[in-house]
Amino acid sequence: QVQLVESGGGSVQAGGSLRLSCVASGRTFSSYAMGWLRQAPGKEREFVAAISWGGANTYYADSVKGRFTISRDNAKHTLYLQMNSLKPEDTAVYYCATARTRPSTSLDEYDYWGQGTQVTVSS
Repeated sequence: QVQLVESGGGSVQAGGSLRLSCVASGRTFSSYAMGWLRQAPGKEREFVAAISWGGANTYYADSVKGRFTISRDNAKHTLYLQMNSLKPEDTAVYYCATARTRPSTSLDEYDYWGQGTQVTVSS
């Protein structure tokens, strides 16, 4: 069993920045890949970014590439998402999740999810 707790969400104006954190407990954090996913109002949940267990490999949705950076600190059992140049279309609930076997753009790959943190970007 894994417990994931996200924090760092909030309200910002377009062009601003936020840094999301996700603290994991209950399993060896460094042994699995992780991802960030989001769900906007009235839309399906979608992939945002993923990172391999050691942090060497990262993957991004085209919509956030060049603006968001995923990283992890295995010593602190923490996953991060640095979000810069935020746009109103980035408004969503952001979730961190553990991957079953590898980093993936497919939501089916993710098994344990946090409760989510709200990000609201105003124009």
